[in-house]
Amino acid sequence: MFYRLLKYVILGPLLRLMFRPRIEGLEHVPDEGAAIVAGNHLSFSDHFLMPAILKRRITFLAKAEYFTGPGVKGRLTAAFFRSAGQIPVDRSGKEAGQAAIREGLGVLRRGELLGIYPEGTRSHDGRLYKGKVGVAAMALKAQVPVIPCAMIGTFEAQPPGQKIPSMRRITIRFGKPLDFARYAGMDGEKAILRAVTDEIMYAILELSGQEYVDKYAAQVKAEAEEATARKFPRMPLS
Repeated sequence: MFYRLLKYVILGPLLRLMFRPRIEGLEHVPDEGAAIVAGNHLSFSDHFLMPAILKRRITFLAKAEYFTGPGVKGRLTAAFFRSAGQIPVDRSGKEAGQAAIREGLGVLRRGELLGIYPEGTRSHDGRLYKGKVGVAAMALKAQVPVIPCAMIGTFEAQPPGQKIPSMRRITIRFGKPLDFARYAGMDGEKAILRAVTDEIMYAILELSGQEYVDKYAAQVKAEAEEATARKFPRMPLS
């Protein structure tokens, strides 16, 4: 009930007013049946823009931090994300990754749309980063198509650190579904998972036109933060 209220009455109309989204390739998203929508991740707004423009409900895997904040604000944020169809995912290790896959497979078994950002985190500089293989594992285990998606303009509308997005027209572009039936039963092979993930990322890259970096976004972020810390070390308190 609250999901529909957000989509059609509160958040959806507001997002359409702010971003005037141009939608391309919407016909590639199936009207029914399970599928994965795999997209780039440039802005906090991405979580809400895609659900607002899709005809069907889509469930996203979202970082657990959105659901565990302290105080009244934290509880309200958690309630909002749950109502918006988000599932919390702990990103702190291998076991956490397996838990995310199990959650995603549950959505797909119900014949629903699952949204996922293969990069695992938002891009801090607007570039597209190497994808994690969880998306491939879910696609092969569930034997469902993957629809690549590119968000274009959301980084400029709401770059990292900007709480309120700027009014700017954005584009959401969907590509043709990717079929990986040829790899059925091979979801336990690392080389296959890597190949499938790379194919998905290349499809996203073709849609978005971003610069590609063959490293994980979290790794590059950590390296940048470490370099900054070395350049501007904290002075000890006297």
